[in-house]
Amino acid sequence: MNSADARGLKVGFYAKRCPNLEAIVYKTSARFINVAPTLVAPLLRMHFHDCFVRGCEGSILLNSTKSVQAEKDAHPNLSLRGYHVIDAVKAAVEKACPGVVSCADVLALVARDAVTQIKGPYWHVETGRRDGCVSIAAETIYLPPPFANITVLKAMFGANGLNAKDLVVLSGGHTIGNSHCSSFSNRIYNYSGRGDSADTDPKLDRAYVPTLRVKCKSPKDETTIVEMDPGSFKTFDAGYYKLVSKRRGIFESDAALLSDPETKAYVERRINGPIEEFFKDFGNSMVKMGRSGVLTGNKGEIRKQCMVVNV
Repeated sequence: MNSADARGLKVGFYAKRCPNLEAIVYKTSARFINVAPTLVAPLLRMHFHDCFVRGCEGSILLNSTKSVQAEKDAHPNLSLRGYHVIDAVKAAVEKACPGVVSCADVLALVARDAVTQIKGPYWHVETGRRDGCVSIAAETIYLPPPFANITVLKAMFGANGLNAKDLVVLSGGHTIGNSHCSSFSNRIYNYSGRGDSADTDPKLDRAYVPTLRVKCKSPKDETTIVEMDPGSFKTFDAGYYKLVSKRRGIFESDAALLSDPETKAYVERRINGPIEEFFKDFGNSMVKMGRSGVLTGNKGEIRKQCMVVNV
């Protein structure tokens, strides 16, 4: 999916037609992030989920129609929040530069700025994407599920032009993430089907199970939300890797990072390695991800409103 169209992207694509774009995006998004920093993780995830389905072309933002259920209404995306932030930023950009900047680019810029606003890394966002006109819920099967093993993860990332290093680096975004109990309760209740209380995932630290069971009191709990890196949801740091190294990553896909020599080595390097190296790596991988399946030139359109295609 890493198409030749990515050559149409560049930093400063809108320099002449919308010179204040990045200042507008930062200022508008900061109004929301300052009040609700918990929006950072879902906004970052929204960009990730956009890029993994049809490429980074804003299809995650489209509403369902009477005839087609859109990506945003598919099960993997029901926990996403922050669409109102994208809509507010797009409105501010449209006021300054009508019909110029795509929703896909707005989302890419907001994701970067949101991370930066909680003292996370900064990276130069390439722009020039155009918006797709199709969004199909069933295509969210291309999103990496929380129960994926390393083979599945590497294949899904590879389909988007991303390698094993990108996989382990981008997984570091879980440092600010939250999860519903239902995404990992199988690891702490009746993992192999024996039915006894000791039946937990052997790849999960058994001493951590009681802590998780206090939060997720039942295997049927579908509403409780748990921090993936406890105490770190407002701080973008490398704490996630310390948890993974202790077998305390809550997803099976987190544990999978220890089953591959390259990803395991990166996890271990992050434990005492300089945060600057992780920040640089994260920015580089985000730029690579942002090139996946893009529409450029006269493909797609520039939506006036991000939730609907132009009429």
